[in-house]
Amino acid sequence: MTGPRPGAAALDRLLARVRDCRVCAAHLPHPPRPVLHVSATAKVMIVGQAPGVRVHETGISFNDPSGDTLRAWLGLGREAFYDETRIAIAATGFCYPGKGRSGDAAPRPECAPLWHADLRALMPDLALTLLVGAYAQAHYLGAAREKTLAATVRNWRAYGPQFLPIPHPSPRNKLWLKRNPWFEADVVPELRTRVHRLIGVP
Repeated sequence: MTGPRPGAAALDRLLARVRDCRVCAAHLPHPPRPVLHVSATAKVMIVGQAPGVRVHETGISFNDPSGDTLRAWLGLGREAFYDETRIAIAATGFCYPGKGRSGDAAPRPECAPLWHADLRALMPDLALTLLVGAYAQAHYLGAAREKTLAATVRNWRAYGPQFLPIPHPSPRNKLWLKRNPWFEADVVPELRTRVHRLIGVP
């Protein structure tokens, strides 16, 4: 019988600090409620934007129409998608940032630089990070990304095998998907194959 994974206790302590974080409290419309799902054994990490209001209310990442689309792209049901022993979910902002001029506001800029590197250091089995949308791509790819999200996603092979950039699955991006049919035709099958192979889904 095996014991807890080395580093799991350190990750638990870090997660307690994350969930107690109040760095951005003065800028949020509601009291902070950091939402993330990680474990020391995760092989895939999904980095999105920030919780929407429904995610803030339920405490479950991608628990909304965006999540339905993302799960369809991945070919995963909710049980596999939320199995944090295999898939970690940690947005660039952990708390709901409120409404902006068009849709939700941008994720708070303090969050990812403050927490992501420490979280990833305690997830030694990570083999693939999905960069969902422009904010995740900006944080992780920096100057290596292309001038537009479409160009970055089209050039996805250049960032592998560690990273795979994809558009945000928000319903607001239906027009983008219509204008860029190559994404669902060419990238989604590769995305699905790689994730299934890593997490052991047939």
